[in-house]
Parts: sequence; structure tokens; C-alpha cells
Amino acid sequence: MGVNETVAKPLDLLAALLAEDMRAVDALIRSRMESRHAPRIPEVTAHLVGAGGKRLRPLLTIAAARLLGYQGTHHQLLAATVEFIHTATLLHDDVVDESRQRRGRPTANLLWDNKSSVLVGDYLFARSFQLMTETGNMRVMSILSNASAVIAEGEVLQLTAAQDLKTDEDIYLQVVRGKTAALFSAATEVGSVIAGGTDAQVQALYDYGDALGIAFQIVDDILDYSGTAEVIGKNIGDDFRERKLTLPVIKAVTKADTGERAFWQRTIEKGDQRDGDLEQALSILARHGAIEAARADALDWAARGRKALQALPEGEIRGLLAELADFVVARVA
Repeated sequence: MGVNETVAKPLDLLAALLAEDMRAVDALIRSRMESRHAPRIPEVTAHLVGAGGKRLRPLLTIAAARLLGYQGTHHQLLAATVEFIHTATLLHDDVVDESRQRRGRPTANLLWDNKSSVLVGDYLFARSFQLMTETGNMRVMSILSNASAVIAEGEVLQLTAAQDLKTDEDIYLQVVRGKTAALFSAATEVGSVIAGGTDAQVQALYDYGDALGIAFQIVDDILDYSGTAEVIGKNIGDDFRERKLTLPVIKAVTKADTGERAFWQRTIEKGDQRDGDLEQALSILARHGAIEAARADALDWAARGRKALQALPEGEIRGLLAELADFVVARVA
């Protein structure tokens, strides 16, 4: 499996449709990541923000608000808030995972140090809270602050669950909802709230973001074993080397014979990894159809996301959001 490069169209079309809003969001991000007293902050932040990426999460906030007819500018503040929270978590994650590559470039902790990455991440979290308060809307502040707590909780849960072969798909889903889907669903939810959406519309956009985020993370976990470094922007097999029990491995473990289970115990639980182990892991995953089974789960979550959109106003944005759900899974062809 690899990335299907022909399916970027819905994301690109959505970005083009909302380009004016996204330019305003980018300007906010650039201005608010500045610091008069600590030049290291914009240096580190610019390295990560400038590394590319589609700004998917803030784009979801803008899309949700515009889908419901919002005409103000507070959705731009919220979109920048979402991006700052996301960037902060990336800085922290790379320290925790001891990562050396992000979006095809050296990580900030490698170029500077762990202290800089952690503290700049803290600064961005603080900036995100400053931004969200400028809306004067307590409900969106509650949603985003709760999401920040859930993200942190998910990361801590992963520390223990990721290297325990007793971790099942329910626990995996709990981790994914925390570390990834929480920000997707918060992004779409706050966009609908600031637009004055009905309870049904807010719930629909929350459900869409939740399903999209889960599908997105499952696909990321698949790509770690089946993509290419050039496409995914990090080294293939990083999850294996970091002893993360992701969905493809969980599915393989449930079907493992005695020898395979001993292999997973040695490499994942004990961290005793040797030359050729990644290739053996790939062979076991293929033997049990684990990648294909994980992709089937991602397709199911994408379908749930599309279904949630049916409660929302028809139009170009809704259509592109539906296509985006397909795009997320089509990254593995």
C-alpha cells in the first residue's frame, strides 16, 4: 500500500474555496507566535509551522463556520487557536517519542534541544488560550480547553497502553480519540458554535470531526508500516521502533501463534529489537491481513463521517467535507 497522490483534490479545493479566511488565519499565526523577549520562540515555531502541512484542523473550523453561514471573523481566531494547540502537541510529542524527523525535516528537538521544544510548546498552549478568550464565547472556550485536557490524557494513556500486549481495540480507540480525534472534533464543533448552529448541527459537526480524526489516525498508523519516508515525512517503522502498539499490530497480536506472540513480547513489550525485526513484523502483519483489516476500519469511520454531514445544509462545502472523508482513507490505496 502507498499514498494515492490523485486524491488531494478535495482538500485543495476546500482550501481554495476558503483561501481568504485561511490567509487571515496564517497572518494571525505569524503575528501571535512572535515574542519580544525570547527570539527562540519564533525560531522554533517558524521551523515547524513553515515545514508545510495542509492546515487541515484550522481549515475544518473555517469550513464548519462557513457551512452554517457565519459572516464574522471570530472563526479565524478559533482556527488559529486550533493550529497553535496542534503545533504545541507536535513539539511535545517529538520530545516524548525522541523523534528525529517531522514533515520530512529534522525535528525542533534535534535542531535545538528538548528544553526549547517543551517550553515553546508551553508558550503556544498559552497563546492558544489567549486567542480563544478574544471571542468572548464561554462555550467555545470550554470546548477547546476540554479538548486540550483530553489530548494530554490520551498521550499519557498511550505511554502505558502502547507497550502492553493486553491493549485491545477499545483501548486503542480511547487513545486515538484523545491524541488525535479530540482536536478534529473540537475544530469542527467550535466552528459550528461560533456560527450559532442548532444543537443538531453542532452535534453533526462534532460527530463528523470525531470520525474523520479516527480515520486519519488509523491511516497514519497504517502508513507507518506501508508508506514511504518521502510521503509520510518521517522514517518508516518509527512506531515499531518506538514500541507503539497501533491498530495493525493489535490485529496481528489477536491472531498470533506462540512464536509470533513471543516476537511481539520481545520487540514491543521488552524493547529488545534486532536487525531484521521490522521486516519480520511486516511479514507477520501481511500474513494475518492486519493492514487490510485496519484499512477496513478506517473506511467505516470515513463512512460515519459522511453520514453525519447529512444533517447539515447542502452545498459546496458539505460536498467537499464528504469527499475529504474519502480522501483521508484514500491516502492508502
